[in-house]
Amino acid sequence: MEEFRKALDIAISQVRKNIPNFTEKCQNHSSVNGFYPPCENDQWTCGFWPGELWLSYEATGEKVFRDTAEVQVKSFINRIEKKISVDHHDMGFLYSPSCVAAWKITGDEDAKKGAIKAADQLLGRWQEKGQFLQAWGAMDSNDNYRYIIDCLLNTPLLYWASRETKNPEYAKKARLHTATCMKNSIREDGSTYHTFFMDRQTGEPLRGVTCQGYKNDSYWARGQAWGIYGTALAYRYDRREEYKAMFQKTLDFYLKKLPKDMIPYWDMIFNDQNARHDGETEPKDSSSASIVACGLLDMARQLEEGGARDSQDEIKRYRELAEKMIRSLIEKYSVKDSGVSNGLVLHGTYSKKSPYNTCTPEGVDECVSWGDYFYMEALTRITNPNWTLYW
Repeated sequence: MEEFRKALDIAISQVRKNIPNFTEKCQNHSSVNGFYPPCENDQWTCGFWPGELWLSYEATGEKVFRDTAEVQVKSFINRIEKKISVDHHDMGFLYSPSCVAAWKITGDEDAKKGAIKAADQLLGRWQEKGQFLQAWGAMDSNDNYRYIIDCLLNTPLLYWASRETKNPEYAKKARLHTATCMKNSIREDGSTYHTFFMDRQTGEPLRGVTCQGYKNDSYWARGQAWGIYGTALAYRYDRREEYKAMFQKTLDFYLKKLPKDMIPYWDMIFNDQNARHDGETEPKDSSSASIVACGLLDMARQLEEGGARDSQDEIKRYRELAEKMIRSLIEKYSVKDSGVSNGLVLHGTYSKKSPYNTCTPEGVDECVSWGDYFYMEALTRITNPNWTLYW
């Protein structure tokens, strides 16, 4: 436990050093040569920096973290009110760690209203034929009639909005989308598709493809991680045994594809190929390990709260796996010298080009903002088991 507390302290110290550069600005989605440049609040990843601030505030009680987070929250309220770069499904990634966190921690009514507006914006992505939340693009386009597995981390915003407004429509759409995703996006072997296309005329499932993985039939590490944490959250909000089974199924596949240090390559197909393709050593994606660790710790907590005696072995296994993953990140991937990077965790991968995907190459072997956030969330969950999650 001392090791995890020390790692969290180091992360918080780095967050503190970053405040002067990222009070009025957000962090870019990924670092450039180890350092995040400031950006405007117009990326899908901007919510993770205020999430780090709120985690730091909860851990320390230091006013500087709260004050900076509240500046960020005002920016997010402005963003949703003026509809700045919100025509996509990532309202949960943006507003759960920023405005929902602010409401839960401080009771900020304006933050609550902003997050509810974000939930309304997310509902605007609903496609009745096929029962899903469209990821991005024009709503009347065949080429964009699809969702992605990442959205399992956006649906918690809808469950939260239902609780706060007493309007069941938000939760209803979240459940329907989740059911569609569970049915189509998880392959028989437990691996996942990043993107899934639906028929715009009939709503029937068409095909699973990749956008950010190596190729359509490979195993994009971050997509697999979203699937693991996402199924844990789905089980939290809708206690269906098949969701728990899907969590185990996606986890089992993920564990089979890990290198010895438990940190996956950016696409897990490269573990099968000794991480080499055309003579090139492939990069890791440290962010996936942090996301999976959070999913493991959340499922362990849910089972413990359920009080089932026959779950004790599962609870112990999930926690031990999460701690091993985070310990590997602490020892080999975490930033310990702010002269090397202003991020928290090295060797993340945002978007790597392959001969088969449609990626714009950026953020390869860099710090990535969600990787930093989920690393801090995992450390928070380990050191404070009663932490109230933002999702």
